[in-house]
Amino acid sequence: MPVSQHTVTQLIVHRLVKEADRPASLVCRPAACALDAVAVRLVERLCGQYESRSAKGFGRFEEDEEVFPLARWLREWVSEQGPDFVAFSGQVAQHLQALADEEELEQGGLVIVARIDEGGADCLWIALVAEEAGVAVSGGLDVSDCLHVDFAGLQAAGRIDLDGWRRGDERYIGFLRGRGKGGALFKRFLGCSDVVVALQETKKLVATLSHFAEQQQLEPTRRDSLLERAHDYLDSLGENGETVSFEELAQEVYPEQPARLGSALNAPEARLVGGFVPNRRAIRPLVRFSASGEQWKVEFDRSSLHSGAVHYDPATDTLVLAGVPDYLKRMLEEG
Repeated sequence: MPVSQHTVTQLIVHRLVKEADRPASLVCRPAACALDAVAVRLVERLCGQYESRSAKGFGRFEEDEEVFPLARWLREWVSEQGPDFVAFSGQVAQHLQALADEEELEQGGLVIVARIDEGGADCLWIALVAEEAGVAVSGGLDVSDCLHVDFAGLQAAGRIDLDGWRRGDERYIGFLRGRGKGGALFKRFLGCSDVVVALQETKKLVATLSHFAEQQQLEPTRRDSLLERAHDYLDSLGENGETVSFEELAQEVYPEQPARLGSALNAPEARLVGGFVPNRRAIRPLVRFSASGEQWKVEFDRSSLHSGAVHYDPATDTLVLAGVPDYLKRMLEEG
């Protein structure tokens, strides 16, 4: 059995009830949950499902604590000058309830609030998880209806690195972006200012894709095809203002072995953050080479190296261009 990487220090679960065309309501637990083996399994499943999602946003608290009060409540609770954990979680749930009505959230679920020690990192997790109808079989083999936590239906989740918040790090909040209203609602609920810079993240993504293509030791034409697919897919996202999902990117770019590319994109050393709109200029190096010297500038497609239109001779340190257009020939002759 794997050793847990999380130590649950505080945990409580409330229920947000949201039915079609009716205001949201809350069923609040009056006391914290017992920190037993079940609590640990709950947390492990929550954290595991969160980590498996690629469409995440990262940032820090907004400065306006009147509009975005979570930071203020958190400060009061952590400093022990405000409510205790149960009361704090109630504030959190009530705030989520109010936003659920404003944002017209379609489905409720379980509101999980947990303080977790993650290998020495003090973190607060808040999540909205769906419940699924199921069937239970008792010890006497009686069959009955039951509800269970549907982690695959994780609607929204946020992770606040309390240590990073205290230090004043640039980014200490992570959250699931999601595709429905849940992701946008949770970003507002957390009061998170997204500080991911699309240009910087796109450049890191291009470097990771290029490195991956080289590592696979593919034939030049297959390598170029992989990078061209990546360029076309990211360019389409950028044109339509859509965000990057590493899972979908891997499926589009390397359908033969998407899990292998997915692992490279999600590797800690890649330091990539999904959920940004690709910068269309920054993806050009996937299909084009561009360089300049003191007296020249050149740009050409990667495929030109294999078609013969461009030839590089490392022995003489020369670059030869074939198929020079007539207008350039005249300019060169006149020059």
